[in-house]
Amino acid sequence: MPELPEVETYRRFIDELAVGQTIAAVQVNDAHVLATPEDQLRAGLVGRSITGTSRLGKNCFLELDNGKVLVLHFGMTGDVGSYRDEADAPRFTRVALHLEDSGLRLAFIDPRKFGRIRLADSAAAHQKAKKIGPDALDITAAELHQKLSRRKTLLKPLLLDQSITAGLGNWIVDEVLFQAKIHPERLGTSLTEKEGKALHTAVQLVLNTAINQEANYRHFPASFLIHAREWDTPATPASADAHTFCPRHPKVKIEKKYVGGRATYTCPKCQPAPASKED
Repeated sequence: MPELPEVETYRRFIDELAVGQTIAAVQVNDAHVLATPEDQLRAGLVGRSITGTSRLGKNCFLELDNGKVLVLHFGMTGDVGSYRDEADAPRFTRVALHLEDSGLRLAFIDPRKFGRIRLADSAAAHQKAKKIGPDALDITAAELHQKLSRRKTLLKPLLLDQSITAGLGNWIVDEVLFQAKIHPERLGTSLTEKEGKALHTAVQLVLNTAINQEANYRHFPASFLIHAREWDTPATPASADAHTFCPRHPKVKIEKKYVGGRATYTCPKCQPAPASKED
């Protein structure tokens, strides 16, 4: 599932490919991904120039020369690509923007079709309409602590709540909590100001690491919890199961459970569980 780091990587790709280009045509191969009617989308895009890009959480914005934006949300399997000839179109291209000056086509690719494309008056208007919180890279430590500490809810679901801060997905929240040494079943109200700062620092560390590595998990530091998920070749190849133990405490096994219905990985030593969920 594309998370904030993947979407930032997509944004940078689009920025390099399409900014300064005029949209000559809009090719819709599958209208299922359109959240704006096809005729309105085409009328709002054809002849318009792309002047810039931006991102809020998992939303990518193509800024148009009339002040409006094209909003891309990638759902569970969305991606972007480019091609020149129809025979070279990436599989599962649902929508393609034909770029007049370069002759290239910007492809919105989505195998499972959970992504969405829509026009909005501005990024700010979309944020307000969808009740999206501040971007996880922009929120301050004080703001994050304030938002979390007033809620008597488990920390993991709070951090996943896009109205609190935008862009944190399941594995990212696990990684942030691990780096901050905080258990996911702690209540927001139990969070101290010092822990709030540690969480904020961890958010910055995890997201910037992921963006710098273009979300290639194999290249993440061995000190990251993500390798326990076994999505790729372990960062500790010397031992086949070393990645299933805590990077800080090699004899402590990483535990998996479900918190708020989501698969959750923790270190029982680094992240001590609360005595009870009311603590």
